[in-house]
Amino acid sequence: MAADDVGPMAPFWAIQSADGTPMAEPPRFALARGTVRHVGEAVAALIAESADQARDAAELVQVDYEPLPAIVDAKAAMRKKAPLLHESAPSNVCFRFARGDEAAVGKAFAGAAHIVRLDLINNRLIGAAIEPRAVIADGSAGGKLTLYCATQVPHLIRRAVSEQLKLPQTAIRLVAPDVGGGFGYKGKHYPEETLVAWAARRLRRPIKWIATRSESFLSDNQGRDHQTHAELALDSEGHFLALRVDTIANLGAYVSTFGAAIPSAIYTALLAGVYRTPAIAIRSTGVFTNTSPTDAYRGAGRPEACYVLERLADEAADMLKLDRAEIRRRNLIPADAMPYKTPIGPVYDCGNFPKVFARLLEIAGYDGFAQRRRTAARTARLRGFGIACYVESSGVAPSRFATALGARIGFFEAATIRVQPDGSVQALVGTHNHGQGHATTFAQIISSRFGIPLSSIEIIEGDTDRVPFGSGTFGSRSIAVGGSAIDNAAAKIIEKGKRIAAHLLEASAADMTFGNGVFSIAGTDRRVTLREVARVAYIPKAYPAELELGLADTAVYDPPAFAWSNGAHACEVEIDRDTGEIRVIGYWGVDDVGTVINPMIVEGQIQGGVAQGLGQALRERCVYDLDTGQLLSGSLMDYALPRASDMPVIVSELDESQPCTHNPLGAKGCGEAGSIGAPAAIVNAVLDALRPLGVTDVQLPLTSESVWQAIRASDGR
Repeated sequence: MAADDVGPMAPFWAIQSADGTPMAEPPRFALARGTVRHVGEAVAALIAESADQARDAAELVQVDYEPLPAIVDAKAAMRKKAPLLHESAPSNVCFRFARGDEAAVGKAFAGAAHIVRLDLINNRLIGAAIEPRAVIADGSAGGKLTLYCATQVPHLIRRAVSEQLKLPQTAIRLVAPDVGGGFGYKGKHYPEETLVAWAARRLRRPIKWIATRSESFLSDNQGRDHQTHAELALDSEGHFLALRVDTIANLGAYVSTFGAAIPSAIYTALLAGVYRTPAIAIRSTGVFTNTSPTDAYRGAGRPEACYVLERLADEAADMLKLDRAEIRRRNLIPADAMPYKTPIGPVYDCGNFPKVFARLLEIAGYDGFAQRRRTAARTARLRGFGIACYVESSGVAPSRFATALGARIGFFEAATIRVQPDGSVQALVGTHNHGQGHATTFAQIISSRFGIPLSSIEIIEGDTDRVPFGSGTFGSRSIAVGGSAIDNAAAKIIEKGKRIAAHLLEASAADMTFGNGVFSIAGTDRRVTLREVARVAYIPKAYPAELELGLADTAVYDPPAFAWSNGAHACEVEIDRDTGEIRVIGYWGVDDVGTVINPMIVEGQIQGGVAQGLGQALRERCVYDLDTGQLLSGSLMDYALPRASDMPVIVSELDESQPCTHNPLGAKGCGEAGSIGAPAAIVNAVLDALRPLGVTDVQLPLTSESVWQAIRASDGR
């Protein structure tokens, strides 16, 4: 590969440190060159006629390794004598990012009546989708390379591979069919995509690679892994005065596609939450370690921010002897403050946080919890109630904002709609469906616009030769960004259709109206259907001379700002005091995701997110050996995913009273809501149950064993 001048993998987001220096960006190649920096980094590739032959050949490979010292803990990696991964990153630091007003925060803390301090761990997670990643490349024709890839971002992967192989993007066709679960980690560039593409061109043979479960655990991007010190200053009445957060983020051995952006630009933008905190200052340090690279995993910075704020809110309530709901009520941003500019930059365009919170407490029966706790105590079970409020930045927007913070790509979306001569519709969209129901929701948008049945609409995604451009699916952007592009393209077609209809009806285009699939002259019964207009659009003899033939158009939508989803989640748990076993007996959520296109799909997204949030809170933890860097949780025998029996009945409601004000659909994202609120709500519930015993902290994940140990310690045993 070196002889063929195959280049390194370049991240799509480069962070600048607070002092203005660029982040350390050490090269990462598809196969290790000279040094292996984490277990799971590929050293050699074996190509054979069958998978069995390749595995047999791999057994014959002898690698002359010289063992190097390993460091897997980010905080330890910054110490003076820690092993250095890259010469370009002194102290193993990639970047030192800062946001907010340190002076204002310092002044607020100096005059505060109360200060709450917490040290928090946000545990490292493995994506573990049912379907591992896969790549097929066909370069047998010697011309255009076709790459089939299990990815969420086909156009971005085509760009990355073309840059590494030094090919024009037109020389590669990338097709991303159904990929199974994605969860963010399949939306990143991986070594195998370039390796398989290069080998297929080199050998003029189709090449296929499918990861085993073990390979996925070893080498797929992982998520989270933050160590955070957080402080909250309050006045004597429990009003938030200032927030100070210092996070050390483990980036793994290399900077992944968006790996630097998640704990810096994205995470820090969320730390105002739903609360009116006058002064905020945040520092986030990205650190290299001998572990698999980290990047976006469902929520991508939002769950980490929510966890910090909601843990602090509960600790503050305990310190001030205030009800946990009451301290939140006192600090929620009121609806009449919208649009609200946070002290760290983002502007919330709309939202009624107090209304959503009040409804949550109502459906969760919060007023009756004290009685439920007393009833549980009669059977020697500990019962707790937890609350978490969140905001979510949907869409990663606008592009000019992201690029100013270091993004090397735009985050706009493209959609092309073609109305065929028979009135059926084909929509080509740059997003990618991997479980979000795009074929339904996108078709609903078009059906509503054009007044045609869903059966007449085809949605096409995931093929770079058919779809001109797209940013893919991640960050809860599909409806808010992709759906808006579709809506705008439909609006263009309707406007053109009015001109054609006006020609047919011998009227002015200004007098034409459109609704339910029919163009009409305003105030008359003279009308023509969309199907009739479409047929005429492809028949020149009955067509306006000044218009191009056909009925198709493209729209590119770049949101002017984030679409700010928000919500409030609550959880009730029971704990067996003798074993530490935690049972989630109730879970409630009220989510404002703006205009809802399909309630069933939104419900499914929220439930899936809650399941993953529960996994982080109570089960999942990726662990490396501190001395050797070996992955200790490398299989489902050692990495505990949540099971169906762990899940409670989830009661959720949607509040559509605050549609997004700056996209045509009024939509906000919903895909990550559950994974944002669930960890904080569940942990707060467990700690609420344990607080009467004097237990104030148990680090993520709260396994039955760790809870049992905390109970034993509180009993003095």
